[in-house]
Amino acid sequence: MLVLGLSLAALVGLALGLLGGGGSILTVPIFVYVLGLPAAGYLGQVRVPWGLLGEFTALAAAGILLGTTLVRFVSQAALKRAFSLVLVLMGAFILFKNRGVLLDSTAHAAPAAAAAVQR
Repeated sequence: MLVLGLSLAALVGLALGLLGGGGSILTVPIFVYVLGLPAAGYLGQVRVPWGLLGEFTALAAAGILLGTTLVRFVSQAALKRAFSLVLVLMGAFILFKNRGVLLDSTAHAAPAAAAAVQR
């Protein structure tokens, strides 16, 4: 999974370089579903895997450089369609991965979320 996750980092960078946005909508699902990092925020809650994040960032940066080079050869209309498609596909992927939670009528908010609401 590590090789897949790092390979996807370059694709995230390529998409970011071509489309000019959408990096986080791609990166977070890769971190959570491919690399197995926790979905919770990192502020003092989990140990940050700096080496992995450094490799991911370097590969994404290489993809960004390639994307910004290739963007000159792609029409704006095609880029808009591609960005829309990326958003729809990632939304569908996230819904699919969370289908158990979405369909479970007994699912409750996480304790941390419930505590935040009570404050």
